[in-house]
Amino acid sequence: MQETIHHLSHIDLDGYSCQFVMKYTPYEITNYNANYGAEVKSKLEIILENITKAKKTALILITDLNLSADESKWLTHEVSKMNKNKFDLKITLLDHHGSGAQSAKKYDWYYLDESRCATKIVYDYVKENFEFDEPSWMEKYVNVVNAVDLWKQEEFENFELGKVCMRLVTETRELNRVMFANEDNNYKLSLLKKASTFIDKENAPIILDASIHSIKKEFFKVDADNTLDNLATTYVVGLLGSKRATHTIYYKGYKGYLSYGVGNTSIVGNGFLLAYPEYDFIVDVSYRGAMSLRANYQVSVAQISKEWAGGGGHPNAAGGRIMGFKEQYRYDKVKQQIEFLISDKESRAGDLEYKKEEDS
Repeated sequence: MQETIHHLSHIDLDGYSCQFVMKYTPYEITNYNANYGAEVKSKLEIILENITKAKKTALILITDLNLSADESKWLTHEVSKMNKNKFDLKITLLDHHGSGAQSAKKYDWYYLDESRCATKIVYDYVKENFEFDEPSWMEKYVNVVNAVDLWKQEEFENFELGKVCMRLVTETRELNRVMFANEDNNYKLSLLKKASTFIDKENAPIILDASIHSIKKEFFKVDADNTLDNLATTYVVGLLGSKRATHTIYYKGYKGYLSYGVGNTSIVGNGFLLAYPEYDFIVDVSYRGAMSLRANYQVSVAQISKEWAGGGGHPNAAGGRIMGFKEQYRYDKVKQQIEFLISDKESRAGDLEYKKEEDS
């Protein structure tokens, strides 16, 4: 069995729980997550790129996601092509959605079983095929996920605890999945690990439900306690800062930072500019191309917004919408679009207005 695994899974409780089970195997695993649609192929492209760079024997493990006939054909072709170039790649897909039946009939790497949730399929598959350091509570946890994912209300205790675990994942949005893919995955898996400690407690669903806020705070807290918003903001600002080498942009000599889908720009953006005063502005672009810009008396973001997208606002806070923006599932593609926009606009607009702090 390949010691390196690239594991792509869905973004719900079942999908993350598949990756949670795999944490208890001894292999080198890189996790990826995707919702259905174009994001699946986008993440598979990233996996193939990462394997090419690493030049390692690898297993591509796909769980809780069904691939269309076209996606399955494309992936088979790409892996076959890479194997002809002296790679040793294998594919294993473990899923329970009937919509993948066509692919399951055609490809021997595509395993489909509608009677179990994906987490249970992975759990059973791992026990049979992988080295597995199984915790004593793991089977109980898998049964909780199976009960809620297949909506087995007759399994009352498991079903009720599963509902709380489901919300623990779906309502956890402190970190952006595109900007902070690894960190967001670690966050969600750490929450599930905490949730697993409630399994044998009396009234487990009620106790876990009451503990969600403190569990989340525990992940972000470093020193002093604070509100969840403040703790998460400090954490996100630190993550933004760690990516300065690849996320910096320039416009007419002004230094900016480009984020994607982070949101809460009034707090996060201002926090970033205070932490990193060498930046003149920060711009966050949403999945649909809406821009939110912030500055700290170094440049007029109202004018930047006007020049980029016909937007406007105040010198230190502005917004607009980029016409023709294409939603992306990877940051480098977003940056390409914005840098193309900058290149086009720089040649058309006049000098930017700015105001240094010492002039105020």
